Amino acid sequence: MSTDDRIHKQRIAEGLEEPAREANNLAEKLGLDPFPVNYWVVDYDEMNELIAYGGFQQRYPHWRWGMQYDRQRKQGQYLGGKAFEIVNNDDPSNAFLQESNEMADQKAVITHVEAHADFFKNNEWFRLFGTSPDAAAMLERHSETIAEYMEDPDVSREAVEEWIDHVLCLEDNIDQHRAFTTAEEWEEEETIPEDVAEQLDELDLSEEVRKQVFDEEWVEGMADDEGGATFPKTPETDVLGFLRSHGKAYDDDTEKAADYEEWQREILELLRKEAYYFAPQKMTKVMNEGWAAYWESKMMADEGFAAADEFISYADHMAQVLGSPGLNPYKLGFELWQYVENRRNRREVVEHLLRVDGVTWRNFADTVDLDEVLEALEPAPAVDDPAAHLADLAPDDPRVDAENLERARAGELDLEKYPWKPLTYEGLAERHYSLVAAENRGFLKRISQSELERISRYLFDTERYDSVEEAIANVDRTTGWNRMLEVRESHNDVTFIDEFLTDEFVDDNDYFTYEYTHTTGDFRATSTEAEDVKKKLMLQFTNFGKPTIAVHDGNFRNRNELLLAHHYNGVQLDLREAKQTLERVFELWGRPVALKTIVKEIDEHDIEVARRRDREPEPTERGKLIRFDGESFEEEDLDDEEVADIMATEVDYDTKPDDWL
Repeated sequence: MSTDDRIHKQRIAEGLEEPAREANNLAEKLGLDPFPVNYWVVDYDEMNELIAYGGFQQRYPHWRWGMQYDRQRKQGQYLGGKAFEIVNNDDPSNAFLQESNEMADQKAVITHVEAHADFFKNNEWFRLFGTSPDAAAMLERHSETIAEYMEDPDVSREAVEEWIDHVLCLEDNIDQHRAFTTAEEWEEEETIPEDVAEQLDELDLSEEVRKQVFDEEWVEGMADDEGGATFPKTPETDVLGFLRSHGKAYDDDTEKAADYEEWQREILELLRKEAYYFAPQKMTKVMNEGWAAYWESKMMADEGFAAADEFISYADHMAQVLGSPGLNPYKLGFELWQYVENRRNRREVVEHLLRVDGVTWRNFADTVDLDEVLEALEPAPAVDDPAAHLADLAPDDPRVDAENLERARAGELDLEKYPWKPLTYEGLAERHYSLVAAENRGFLKRISQSELERISRYLFDTERYDSVEEAIANVDRTTGWNRMLEVRESHNDVTFIDEFLTDEFVDDNDYFTYEYTHTTGDFRATSTEAEDVKKKLMLQFTNFGKPTIAVHDGNFRNRNELLLAHHYNGVQLDLREAKQTLERVFELWGRPVALKTIVKEIDEHDIEVARRRDREPEPTERGKLIRFDGESFEEEDLDDEEVADIMATEVDYDTKPDDWL
């Protein structure tokens, strides 16, 4: 980097110091608790490189990064794509700002990043990798280790790259629901039965003694005798962990399986560890991006963090992000978080109204004027516009930040620029109460009679009110945000969608499903039912949207072959890709590998008959075993009994109506 470039970036960075500091202050006022964030100013090429590297400055040498860099560069050059945001899960987090972006974009990225850093720190799925990932240092060590192997004269670079290719084909085949453990810890948990492990813990043996006494021969002796050693005892979804412990490399010279070389074993484990590190980001894409979009909007638009001359530019870019076609995690997540907030706020209001004497779920619509309720829920003038009502703010009011109030009255704060400064979390919650926002004013009125009855049934009658005014005065305006903070701690995308994608949400946001039809040879909208929409979305996010593959037997048919199984969910595998992957797995197992799965079969006669009857054909589901011995594939049909353990039961992702026309 030239001196001029360094000075230019430093000047930009100095101009961003205040927005970064105040965005963090505002985020904390809003109830967020982010990791500290280091902001870096980079140029266009550096940004594309960081995106290619997954948000980090150094990764192991491999062709995949160059391919991703080229794709990102062409997207910006030919498709008009523009990089606004990149941040990594680390403590402290590191975020990168492109020097050529406008100030509105820089502020949007900063506010977005603060919310991401909060999500990284507080979502329990990220904690499965540890409370302080130290990811940048970890990935740098991995990079250096793999580079050293590539430079080793006894190990060819081509062999290392090919080995990495084999492993990367399985990078999503881990147990993302289990806390990360090293291969050695994982192997001990896998091989020693739980009751024996408890006894060993009581003996307090050293690790060295454990390994000497309870070696592989002892473990195999614990297995069943008749069919040879049977392992694992239950299906193992951490395929990489299983291969790390039991795999061998195929030796072309001897045409036999050989123990892994040290470099092979270590690289497999390093890539497995990286897969576990990145797994939570894949598991929470909708939640995390929606969370960041929600709080970015709250800060930039609702709190005026975007200055008057920046707002149009910000609003245009935000609309582009939320309006991107296809399954848009930003839009879906943003709308779901708004729904979580609105629904919880509505419940809080209704619970108070149902405690008013004379109001029941049956006469609710006739006795309560919801327009008057919404008017009563409007923020107090001093909270809505603190700068104009400083004299009306009381230091002992829980909505007021007493220290900042004093500074504001002394003229030390710029309330025109940062009007939120004299307010607390409670004050900001009232200031931005969702039910009185123009776009949400119909939400309270849309409450159904069945929901009123349900709330009433479980309502603890601990406090009664003489009037609607008294009830509304006691409404807690923080409940919506409190609920959001609770949800962001425990959920992932699958559980998030499962719990909050309701009939009401689908109707309000016009979601629908579409299917390919054999009778017409095209795609059609098929359903607007919430359950159908949920099924389709759950399919997209369960197991990263990938097929669930597990190790069922490491000694298949007592021949040291590896049996993998596809846990069928109503969607069949792409058999061409499955065979290509088996070829890679063979290199990691060193012996023949097999995969059992379910296929759907439809013949042309069935399609023609269904077309004449204006219906879709019913496919036949059949078990199939695909085996690869290193040279050729064999396929055989399996009986229903042989695939009973992988057959879907009541899961069906097909939303096509029975009668199309």
